[in-house]
Amino acid sequence: MSEHAIEILDRIPFAVDLPVLLSELRVCQDGPDAKAIRGLAETATALARPKAVYKVAYVQRRDGDSIHIDGVVFVSRVLSANLRNVQRVFPYVVTCGTELDQIEIPPADFTRKYWLDAIKGMALQASMKYLHSYIRRKYLLEKTATMSPGAADVDTWPIEQQKQLFSLFESVDDLIGVRLTDSLLMIPNKSVSGILFPTEINFKSCQVCRRENCPSRVAAFDEKLMKSYSRSS
Repeated sequence: MSEHAIEILDRIPFAVDLPVLLSELRVCQDGPDAKAIRGLAETATALARPKAVYKVAYVQRRDGDSIHIDGVVFVSRVLSANLRNVQRVFPYVVTCGTELDQIEIPPADFTRKYWLDAIKGMALQASMKYLHSYIRRKYLLEKTATMSPGAADVDTWPIEQQKQLFSLFESVDDLIGVRLTDSLLMIPNKSVSGILFPTEINFKSCQVCRRENCPSRVAAFDEKLMKSYSRSS
């Protein structure tokens, strides 16, 4: 792939891990719902085609909290600080894929919709893991981190900048079937956009997010780290 070119990853392996799914749904393997969940998982495994698209991009200029990447301006104090010594970055969009929406579920069957949503989440995780591993291996990167618009406090990297990130790809919908609505939601709903970058520290956006009781939290809030970004502005 040439520099600045876009690469689509659409052969990402995925199979529903039934024991993990049952545990996540808090359903016993011999419980009354287990058989129905097993059938749904088998259908989903046959249909699912998680995808990712990424590109090689370059930091062109920094102006305080603003950072210019391939002609697009992003405003984030934390992103600008994280990319202070970085030149090459990897904007991406990953998704569970549109194929799982082909599974027909009655509108009033909220339980089955909940099960399918959990499966979509697993497909998204598979896509993210595959993308990270692929980029690290292809570009010989030892340690990487990611940031996504709206993934932490509103002032960390505003979700409104999803538009700028999508603009780096022209039409993500045409590439992997993900579209951004006027309200900044991604469809399919289990999709994530962001920028992957090489780093020497273990960074998670959760470390600079004060939101309590967040079900997606993967790291504790780090007051010291948060203050370091304030000093670097």
